Amino acid sequence: MNRALLASAALLLLLPVADVVAKSSDRNQAMTIDSGSQSGNMEGNGKTVLGGGVVVTQGTLEIRSAAAEIYMADGEVSRSVFTGKQVKMKQQMDDGTWMDAQADRVEYDMKTETITFIGNYTVKSDRGSNSGQRMVYNTKSGNMQSGGDGSRVRTVIQPKSAQPAQGRN
Repeated sequence: MNRALLASAALLLLLPVADVVAKSSDRNQAMTIDSGSQSGNMEGNGKTVLGGGVVVTQGTLEIRSAAAEIYMADGEVSRSVFTGKQVKMKQQMDDGTWMDAQADRVEYDMKTETITFIGNYTVKSDRGSNSGQRMVYNTKSGNMQSGGDGSRVRTVIQPKSAQPAQGRN
């Protein structure tokens, strides 16, 4: 479970708005998963449900959600889903800046290597922001797809002169 959640959590923050790399040393840190409850099976096929407030931390990475579900297929994590109003994520990048993201629901499909932000999502970094109702991001290709469902997408790109040299706390 730790490797899959680590991959899920780290990849959640590699979004195109940042155009920088998530803190590489985070991957070598221990991951802590804190929740009010946990039930399910992490072997074979099935699902583990985390509830009562879920907090995942690893180095500078932090994910907070009301609940999470981890889906197993043939003994491997195939998908993770974080839910709540709102799922909140933050992580420091290698250049010292921070990325913050939030959405009502965040899904990571390990097989297709796609992250989907659903419901009032916003991704912010010192370089800009992207927000809307749905974003699908392919971590392999770097392709992002937003909108197309009748809702609007807003992207704000900060000028280089407005970007601080160091991130915020």
